[in-house]
Amino acid sequence: MNNPQGSKPEQPDQPIPESADPKPRNRGIYLLPNLFTTGALFSGFYAIVAGMNGAFDNAAIAIFVSMVLDGLDGRVARLTNTQSTFGAEYDSLADMVSFGVAPALVTFSWALSDAGKFGWFCAFIYVAGAALRLARFNTQIGSVDKRYFIGLPSPAAAASIAGLVWACVEFDIDFSGFIYPIAIYVALMGVLMVSNVLYYSFKDIDPKGKIPFMILLVIVLTIGVISISPPIFLWLLLLGYSLSGPVLWLLRKRKSLSH
Repeated sequence: MNNPQGSKPEQPDQPIPESADPKPRNRGIYLLPNLFTTGALFSGFYAIVAGMNGAFDNAAIAIFVSMVLDGLDGRVARLTNTQSTFGAEYDSLADMVSFGVAPALVTFSWALSDAGKFGWFCAFIYVAGAALRLARFNTQIGSVDKRYFIGLPSPAAAASIAGLVWACVEFDIDFSGFIYPIAIYVALMGVLMVSNVLYYSFKDIDPKGKIPFMILLVIVLTIGVISISPPIFLWLLLLGYSLSGPVLWLLRKRKSLSH
């Protein structure tokens, strides 16, 4: 066999062993938690459509439905051990629609359009606050105390706005003289979302653990009161939670100054 100087002898082709083949990636996604996320996204989209058609009570209820479904998808994922990066990103995008865009567009169609540029500016402040809140939350996962949220959670902010819309529509309240205060209220919810005010997250509550009897009694009474008039009492409940952060911050500030 002729072999030119300096060249390597030809070697027969050898089959690549099966162990060297790259393993195919599992490109599937978990169905159950993403079904809840999809339901929350659909409710947020429905709220936008209902608001554009003037059905503001249905739009507000849809935002509350999104809040419930959003609270379930994460818990279902943890209980079934189906957490994934895809699910976290999908949840954030759905939250932006349901708790960022939907409340702003519903309130703009309901009242803020009558305030002109000031109205859409306040609505934009809310949308920007929701976007920044969600981005900051994603970057702080695992690095903050899970007992508290930094800034008002976007579902609570959305429900605080939706509750106001629902209550006014349900009781046919004439809000024409309060358009500018409503616009400021919407903008403040956006500011609270990006603030450094701490809000209790309720994540340290063990659903499998025991609780005092009085706490159970308070829960039962709360459900009973809400059932009397859901629009009013749900709005007051979420408004109270929205205000709890600044109130507790002021109390802590006052206590630190007194020492």
